[in-house]
Amino acid sequence: MQMTITLIPGFRSLTARMCLVLLLALGLGPRMAAEQCANATEMDAASRSAIERAALQLFDGLSKNNAAAVQQSSIASLAANFAGLQNAMAQNQPVLTGAQATVRTTYLLDTGGSGTIEHAEFLCGIWGTPHFVSFAIPNLPAGKYGLVIEDVKSSKGPYYLSLILQQEQPSGAWKLAGWPPPAPAELQGHDAPWYLTKAREFKSKGQVHNAWFYYQQAKILAQPVAFMTTTPLVKLDREVQQAQPADIPAKNPVTLAAGNGKTYNLTQMFPVAAENGMDLVVKYSSTDLSDTAKTFQDNMAVISAVVGKYPEFREIFQGVVARAVDPAGHDYGTLLAMKDVK
Repeated sequence: MQMTITLIPGFRSLTARMCLVLLLALGLGPRMAAEQCANATEMDAASRSAIERAALQLFDGLSKNNAAAVQQSSIASLAANFAGLQNAMAQNQPVLTGAQATVRTTYLLDTGGSGTIEHAEFLCGIWGTPHFVSFAIPNLPAGKYGLVIEDVKSSKGPYYLSLILQQEQPSGAWKLAGWPPPAPAELQGHDAPWYLTKAREFKSKGQVHNAWFYYQQAKILAQPVAFMTTTPLVKLDREVQQAQPADIPAKNPVTLAAGNGKTYNLTQMFPVAAENGMDLVVKYSSTDLSDTAKTFQDNMAVISAVVGKYPEFREIFQGVVARAVDPAGHDYGTLLAMKDVK
């Protein structure tokens, strides 16, 4: 199994260099499947105990940056290609060092059969009920897997940490098969319900753009892992989609007229966590970045035009970052504090 990561736009873009062993993709649909899923109350006590014990032991190794112990407790394919996960361990030590973990929830996933499952889909619980959970994993080798989601108390705040374990045969031991990066459960001291409430408040006041970014953050914080969906998340996603403003770039660029007489094609707008608040990142297309003085002036023009077009941003962002991006993907960025935007 190759190490890959599925990224979530927005705040979690900061984890772009992290690694994940399994390629995990979001999928949801009411269908009959050979794959079996059991939650913590449905699986037998012995399996649950073994999975959770292995997960907590792995957390101990991860939190102490004990690469040798984690490698020894990994499946053979991961242990043989361990550099990516070892690097992720080191990068996440600010969150993990000295942290404490408790099991939040546990799932047992059984593909049945043999070979590789092209699209393994696990449906846990009754479709449409509040406790329904879905996982979808492409190209998954047949076997039994355990997913343990842990609540982590860290000096950096509360986090979710998820561990994907596979049962080795014939020993029956549970070994590490995948580790998504820790996901924050709060941002700036607030959790998903708080951001959802604020999003609805902004929407009711007609501040649809502020509402959009708060909806996005509520969705991120409500999802411990990107490959997991629940009934509440499906409902939230529908509400988020209905709230998306037409003039925020999504699938297609949005044209922005600036005060310097130029127009710019905005390709992305998303918030990032800053030390004492949030910054807005605005990416736009540029043909040439070689003249940095000119690009700097373009960045300043874009920042001024964005805030002029969306004055509500002054309420939620402490700064704006404009990033010019050339056809090769290179970029040049400028940060301006919101108080300095004219």
